[in-house]
Amino acid sequence: MHKKLDEHYYRLLHELQAADFVCHELNLYLDTHPFDGVAIEQFNQCAQFSKQLAHQYEMKYGPLMHSGHSPSRCPWEWVESPWPWQV
Repeated sequence: MHKKLDEHYYRLLHELQAADFVCHELNLYLDTHPFDGVAIEQFNQCAQFSKQLAHQYEMKYGPLMHSGHSPSRCPWEWVESPWPWQV
């Protein structure tokens, strides 16, 4: 790991993980309650919030996913980001 990780890194990553957890739980709920308009609205809001957090994270700390699912700047950042077991 080459980048120094600050408190903002951990706070942003935690917030992103929490948003993704809520999206996942709402997704599971909607699998059994597909006509719940309030839950669909909450899911869409959560998904948008998660995308915003992921974008903020990737612009500051590098890609979250590989294989073309996350942008990267030059130099290639994938090898610079900490691996999940390093956080």
